[in-house]
Amino acid sequence: MRESTAMKNRISHLARAVAGVTTVAGAAASMLFFGMSSAHAAQAATATTDTRPAIVVRGEYLARAGDCVACHTAPRGKLFAGGLAMETPFGTLYSPNITPDAKYGIGSWDKDAFFKMMRTGKSPDGKLIYPAMPIAQYTKVTREDSDAIFAYLQSIPAVQQQNRPHELKFPFNQRELLLGWRTLYFREGAYQPDPARSVEWNRGAYLVEGLGHCTMCHTQINALGGSSRHDQFAGGLIPVQMWYAPSLTSDKDGGLGDWSTKDIVDLLQAGLSDRGAVYGPMAEVTYHSLQYLNDEDVKAMAVYLKALPDNTGRKSGPSAPTGTKVFARGKAVYADKCAICHGDEGKGNVPRYPPLADNQSIEMDSAVNPIRIVLNGGFPPGTQRNLQPYGMPPFAQELSDSDAAAVVTYIRTAWGNHGQPVTAKEVNELRKAPLR
Repeated sequence: MRESTAMKNRISHLARAVAGVTTVAGAAASMLFFGMSSAHAAQAATATTDTRPAIVVRGEYLARAGDCVACHTAPRGKLFAGGLAMETPFGTLYSPNITPDAKYGIGSWDKDAFFKMMRTGKSPDGKLIYPAMPIAQYTKVTREDSDAIFAYLQSIPAVQQQNRPHELKFPFNQRELLLGWRTLYFREGAYQPDPARSVEWNRGAYLVEGLGHCTMCHTQINALGGSSRHDQFAGGLIPVQMWYAPSLTSDKDGGLGDWSTKDIVDLLQAGLSDRGAVYGPMAEVTYHSLQYLNDEDVKAMAVYLKALPDNTGRKSGPSAPTGTKVFARGKAVYADKCAICHGDEGKGNVPRYPPLADNQSIEMDSAVNPIRIVLNGGFPPGTQRNLQPYGMPPFAQELSDSDAAAVVTYIRTAWGNHGQPVTAKEVNELRKAPLR
């Protein structure tokens, strides 16, 4: 029942060489920071008998890291032909065609135009791009990595599919209003490495903050569709999708401070670890993107993410009184429906069934994720490291609002967990949430 402690439905990663580096060693370090080396790309091509140019192979890798396919390929649609409907509080946006079709795609662009779009968040004709595309993160991408992604996109089959116009409410359909949004939330420029940190940490920061755009889910979105730098990685509810992206900075509300690097790597790359599994939007990120990253890059991301928590300690204080009728009802429901997989004491059976005891995601301030998992069930993603994931069955049809609230209250407060009780009203509201 772990909603991943790492990033967004639609994640993407990468950035620029260290300013002022003049030595051969410094140049080698910058390659480690920001991109798979040419030798690594050539090695990958050889290993898979891939005859494409190394820059195309590398570009595909970076596009995977950026999870570009998740937004630019509609269900049952053609690769990167766009048309995916993205529901937002402001209306519906449709992703554009980015195949090399000259009329509807980016076939008439060159690498300079593509890089300008990545860096400035503007299309070649100067049109402002809506921030459903993570322009505030993509601006951090290096010219070298942008060129590689462009080379890959130019190598795929062109698709003659017309772009669908957005369906936004007034006044959000007035694109010039984006100037205000950009003033508040957009800072153009490449990622600047921290010289006080290791090469590995900087590489992880580049991936997480750049194409990975993890902040788009793991930072609370405000009424203007933006997020405060102060709240970066502090967690937040993903609008419309109604999943809660855990805080990556506070061990009291998610956090990774007491996780091992291996556990973080396993969660990101395989979709499950000894500490839990990913569901919901994060499962899509692992499925489409993170499982394809090499071990070095995933470890670098884990090193960076592990350094984020404030280390002020886990939640403390009394749990809900164990003598209440709600707790007793929840315990009975748990014994009937849940204990067969998660154990009488909530210890689970890792890696198949996540532990519920001492699980930070269970006791977070927001109870959205455990409620949704109880109601809708779900599977961790099928990945190269987890070919046959074990799923969680849905109980929405079997449990009333009050019974579902009771069992979620029980798992949030039993075995020393320090979550707060859940109400039947909260459960009822989430029955209407989108099933994805």
